[in-house]
Amino acid sequence: LKQFSTFNFQFSISPSLFPSNNLSYIIKKESIVNQCKTKTEEKLEYSQLLDEFILGCKTSRKIGMEYERIPLNKITKEVVSYGGDYGVCELLREFAKSDNWDYILDDTNIIGLKKLHDTITLEPGCQIELSIEPQEFIRDLKKKIEEIDSNLAPILDRFGIELINKGVSPTTTYKNIKLLPKRRYHIMANYLWGILSDVMMRETAGIQVGVDYSSEEDAMRKFRVANLMMPFATAMYANSKIRGGVDTGYKSFRALAWLNTDNERCGFATKFQDGMSFKDYVNLLLDTPMIFINRERTPLNINGRLTFKQFMEKGFEGFNATIEDWQLHSNLYFPEVRLRNFIEIRNHDCVGGGLEYSIPALYKGIMYSPSALEEVENLLCKYSFNEINELRYNVARYATSAKLRKTSISSICKELVEISYYSLKTQLEDEEKFLEPIMELLKKGKTPCEV
Repeated sequence: LKQFSTFNFQFSISPSLFPSNNLSYIIKKESIVNQCKTKTEEKLEYSQLLDEFILGCKTSRKIGMEYERIPLNKITKEVVSYGGDYGVCELLREFAKSDNWDYILDDTNIIGLKKLHDTITLEPGCQIELSIEPQEFIRDLKKKIEEIDSNLAPILDRFGIELINKGVSPTTTYKNIKLLPKRRYHIMANYLWGILSDVMMRETAGIQVGVDYSSEEDAMRKFRVANLMMPFATAMYANSKIRGGVDTGYKSFRALAWLNTDNERCGFATKFQDGMSFKDYVNLLLDTPMIFINRERTPLNINGRLTFKQFMEKGFEGFNATIEDWQLHSNLYFPEVRLRNFIEIRNHDCVGGGLEYSIPALYKGIMYSPSALEEVENLLCKYSFNEINELRYNVARYATSAKLRKTSISSICKELVEISYYSLKTQLEDEEKFLEPIMELLKKGKTPCEV
């Protein structure tokens, strides 16, 4: 019992799966409503929404990293499924026993593992994501990832699984990748519109970086610069050319998939205007349609029928908005750069061979140096929102060969990396070495998918 008390048990039946006139649905829903009404529900205030970001201000200068990889069967080269004796679920179960990790559960399904501040979680198509506790130094992120990989290696070998560093599954398409048994993912899959939303959910893998901010002004400056940098970073790390065994004609098919997934909650969350504030970001979220809410650990489907602002004003089927609803809604908003209690920079294909550590190094060198930030602003702020926005579409196909004002962006990519390199060098921690692999690729005029 002591062991099981740490698990996150949830109801196994979702009312959203039943039509509203179904008796089971009505009884279940009324039961949840009545349970919730026995608790004191205070009206959610606008100031509480802002507090979620204001409380993120901190003096630390750490780097976080989320590292997704695709599990392939070593013999068939197909994506490994969740179930079965040698599936991803059993892989996690074995690793938890061998290295003392705790389960993360949805209902009775293992959807991840947790150990102190590190997690191993599953994305919708069984992509395996390492989320590492933020560190001050890149070398410590690298050490932690290598330690986990080393402990996981013998179990992967026994299961005949390899984790590949690609931005999209090179062999198996979404039609042959069963969705993970996590209720949130099934609701999202039914809701997200866009011709490549299934590709995004089930086939893609990326690397995300988190950086701290010290104040609202600092947050919005970094947020703006990160958005301006995003197409160039996407180009540098393009690594998803082959999909389903076929050359797609795109160097980052993953980037293309995101461009075709629900434009109401993906893409840019800013037009790069000066003076943007936490309030502006909150207002964007308030006007975004909602997907679902949780009550008594059961997801209740809203399916875009109202925005969060309307939910705060009118409620939904007897429920009032809570701060937990706001946190969930914020987490179901997927711009290329996302504001949380840190800044999450998202749109990089998964890469390996040492390139993976150059991504956090790139942002550390720029985001934590006022002079480097200013250099990047001077380099990129001359381009309009429309130019940067159009570039997102071009880099998906051409990567660093894409053109901006009739000139290849490869020189701008080199300059961004050089700014970060010399910034890290002044810190005397020998972390500029992590940028050497990407610098070498840029000198050759290549991207990871061409190596």
